[in-house]
Amino acid sequence: MIIFITGGERSGKSRYAQNRALSLSANPVYVATARHWGGDFEDRIRRHQQERGSEWTNYEEEKLVSALPLQQKVVVVDCVTLWLTNFFSDYKSDVQESLTAFKREIDALQKIDATFLIVSNEIGMGLHATTEVGRKFVELQGWANQHVASLAEEVIFMVSGIPLHVKPSLEKS
Repeated sequence: MIIFITGGERSGKSRYAQNRALSLSANPVYVATARHWGGDFEDRIRRHQQERGSEWTNYEEEKLVSALPLQQKVVVVDCVTLWLTNFFSDYKSDVQESLTAFKREIDALQKIDATFLIVSNEIGMGLHATTEVGRKFVELQGWANQHVASLAEEVIFMVSGIPLHVKPSLEKS
């Protein structure tokens, strides 16, 4: 099962995903998709792990999330933007190859008996990409987000820390 949580930067996506995971499991899993860039980034990773607490199992995996032991777990995957960056970098900014590799991973996650809370930045919520590679990445992220949302049983859009349930909609028709 996929629960997709999207929104602008600093909209409360990760906090919502972590709180939701803790409401579903006493021992959730956190998968950080960032590459280790060294320096301040390493400090940030350590700080985030400490903030999550000992009830969490933490993994750092740049691309092959489906290879982790996630059976029957509640798993936060944070975040699609960084995950895509890893594919995009390795495939030398080729949108189609990066998207194909990413979709292969998402499709593999669907075959695992687990609940996935997948966090992503929503495209179009920030500055306009001014470079060709930036525009390519926006295209990649847009297609990737649409793929995940289409497969998700639930889609939540975060606005200033407030979750808006998009799929299924909780509003009465």
